[in-house]
Amino acid sequence: MKARLNITIEENLLSNVKIYASKQHTSISELVENYFTTLTKTAKKKNIIKLIEDMKAPAIENNADLKELFYNDQSKKYGF
Repeated sequence: MKARLNITIEENLLSNVKIYASKQHTSISELVENYFTTLTKTAKKKNIIKLIEDMKAPAIENNADLKELFYNDQSKKYGF
């Protein structure tokens, strides 16, 4: 469901946006909606990336054989 939104912007900017929207064969409302969609998706990605960056690294020795650790873990889980 769509909702109305009133915004206030400079007249010169509005003129430029109207020209741009016309050239793109779209409406100003659609431009704003697309921008807000992109803005909120980007914000979510940044939050996920921030969460990943904040995760603590696992306690693994620097010279550990990761392949061997993986296979040992899998054999414990699945009884290989």
